[in-house]
Amino acid sequence: MIKVGDQLPNATFTVMTADGPKPRTTDEIFKGKKVVLFGVPGAFTPTCHRNHLPSYRDKAAEIKAKGVDTIAVVSVNDAFVMGAWADSTGAKDKIEFLADGSAAFAKAAGLELDLTARGMGVRVKRFSMLVQDGVVKTLDIEENPGIELTGADKMLTQI
Repeated sequence: MIKVGDQLPNATFTVMTADGPKPRTTDEIFKGKKVVLFGVPGAFTPTCHRNHLPSYRDKAAEIKAKGVDTIAVVSVNDAFVMGAWADSTGAKDKIEFLADGSAAFAKAAGLELDLTARGMGVRVKRFSMLVQDGVVKTLDIEENPGIELTGADKMLTQI
């Protein structure tokens, strides 16, 4: 599993653009930048949709005022779902929505979560990290329900 001090694994995410889905690599997103990245098990799922994403959307200005270039969310969903989620939450101008449709990033980072028994397949664990130039500076993983360790309020104390 990825840990503080590690370089993010090379991965290609898909993002929704006005021209349709487009690939974005870890280098394009993280190289030379300070990025807050948080992961959610699923777009539109209750805790992710009602609590986790809104915490970052509502605190985006505060986070960016601390020198963060980008706030990004990753989920094992396709780019169409992530695009619809961005539109429905009013967060698309504040947060970059990264689709990890095949869980390649989740697996490479050791952050995969097998929810097959619950009908959801392999997902990404609920996590948050501060990444500087591709290197993990902080990492919190939520082992219990909720966003105590991975929400925006906690992240603000770590930037």
